[in-house]
Amino acid sequence: MDLSVNIGPLRLQNPVMTASGTFGYGREFAELTDLSRLGAIIVKGISLAPRPGNPPPRIIETACGMLNAIGLENVGVERFLTEKLPWLHQFATPVIVNILGDSVEEYAALAARLNDVEGIAALEVNISCPNVKRGGVAFGTVPETAAEVTRAVRAATSLPLIVKLSPNVTDITLMARAVEGAGADAISLINTLLGMAIDTRSRKPRLANVVGGLSGPAIKPVALRMVWQAAAAVSVPVIGIGGITTTEDALEFLMAGACAIQVGTANFFQPNATTTIVDGLAAYLEQQSLTSISQVVNSLRIDT
Repeated sequence: MDLSVNIGPLRLQNPVMTASGTFGYGREFAELTDLSRLGAIIVKGISLAPRPGNPPPRIIETACGMLNAIGLENVGVERFLTEKLPWLHQFATPVIVNILGDSVEEYAALAARLNDVEGIAALEVNISCPNVKRGGVAFGTVPETAAEVTRAVRAATSLPLIVKLSPNVTDITLMARAVEGAGADAISLINTLLGMAIDTRSRKPRLANVVGGLSGPAIKPVALRMVWQAAAAVSVPVIGIGGITTTEDALEFLMAGACAIQVGTANFFQPNATTTIVDGLAAYLEQQSLTSISQVVNSLRIDT
């Protein structure tokens, strides 16, 4: 069965990827799942300088999901390149680096730093970060700023460019078209939904940051709808993210128009979820007498 897919100029052996922030730098899961069988490994988000993240508590469980306010904690680009990336060179699996910043200049500088590094297959741009020069409004909530970041990164790198969209917007198609027009080779969505939880005994927020990102099966219907809308609005490949736990979940996103998917929160409670889905997709093709996963992509039938 042919499970291979193309993400712009990048070819993957299958459509199953890991979602940034849920798989560490890859090594953390090496004893729990077979990294060589993944379509791609997307590592924890990287910034120019190390970030300590938010104070605890910063993760809590919710009904069918979790809230996190990690605060983009990471080791910074230089430590990533010297301490984390070399270990991944032993695998043929493409490594995609998720990048983040607080200004357009930071995104561009980071992209330029990573451009000629051996072993990096593509960049994924997290535009859910606050724009410190514009009062903290997230880049990914305004089409013009999302496009500005995308153009700056596109100018700084020749690597395949994936832009990760925030769901915290009124119209996801506007965001998708904006980054496509600014040079994105693909888009991925959705990032987490903003949420919060309260401790009724203390009457205080359960997260030190008050609000956090909601992920897991609870957000899947919202993510699926946005992927379907975005896929119809752009011509670049779409990568689906949001509550994907099973093969059935992955198939829904593929049928809605995604050409690949990312597994996130499921990694925490089922560390081999990614490879289980790879096996499940192959089994589905056989059961349906199909020869290629491309026959599933965008195959949703809507009666008119």
